[in-house]
Amino acid sequence: MIHLALPLTLVAILAGAGAYGVLARRNAVLVLIGVELILNAANLLLVTMGSVTADTLRSGHVLALFVITIAAAEVGVALAVILALFRDRGHVDLSEPGT
Repeated sequence: MIHLALPLTLVAILAGAGAYGVLARRNAVLVLIGVELILNAANLLLVTMGSVTADTLRSGHVLALFVITIAAAEVGVALAVILALFRDRGHVDLSEPGT
């Protein structure tokens, strides 16, 4: 059995990098990448905790599949919005107000 320090450290690194990407970046695509890093950290945490506990239904794994499905839909919608912003403004910089 794997020690929990390694996956939990990786979760912390992924969540920290994702939070930095969401808060510090001005480009909409980089903000979207930060959100995806946070969702991947949540998935890793769900699978890790699901593997540690003696759950016969594998709830952590099932919830991770739901998060992956929601993340795929979120990426599709977010990229469509970013593409519409780019067509309208000519850039995807979130710090400049729209016209």
